[in-house]
Amino acid sequence: MMNKKPQILKRTLLSQSKLFGIEQVSLQFSNGESREYERIVSPGVGAVMIVPVVDQEHVIMIREYSVGTDRYELLFPKGKIDPGEDIYTAASRECMEEIGYRPKQLSHIGSMTIAPGYLGFTTHTLLAEELVEERIEGDEPEPLQPVICNIHDIEQLMQHDNLSEARSIAALYQVRDILLKRKTKSAQ
Repeated sequence: MMNKKPQILKRTLLSQSKLFGIEQVSLQFSNGESREYERIVSPGVGAVMIVPVVDQEHVIMIREYSVGTDRYELLFPKGKIDPGEDIYTAASRECMEEIGYRPKQLSHIGSMTIAPGYLGFTTHTLLAEELVEERIEGDEPEPLQPVICNIHDIEQLMQHDNLSEARSIAALYQVRDILLKRKTKSAQ
């Protein structure tokens, strides 16, 4: 049996920064229960995360300072979708800004959220292939360090390279499976 989605009775903006807002949401559930929740909402339309593929076993990740963990993290290039952009345009732009390559081929491989109980952010993951060297100026405060990673070494990367971001870890597993299926098909 599927539950009926609760009715939003009231939304109140509690705080707004340049990146997100904190909203109080009054809900009434189908069984008559009422609750107050808080959630973080994004003013934009989402973000993209790009998995640049070098070959059937290697992808490009970046080392980037993350203020939330106060350390350099190993992650995939990513960024917000600017007004008027679709996910493919945003992914191509972010790829050129962050690793200096333009993908000739982009494939949407999924969308994910993190902590959907209180975060209203969606990240669209795209596979970037047939990379051509092309750099454009981005908004990063310092140059990002590209790192070529083997998709078969995910556990080792997680232990030694500050790979802790859930979206990047999930994307590594997704892409590993995609590339392994391709390899199996081409071997048949």
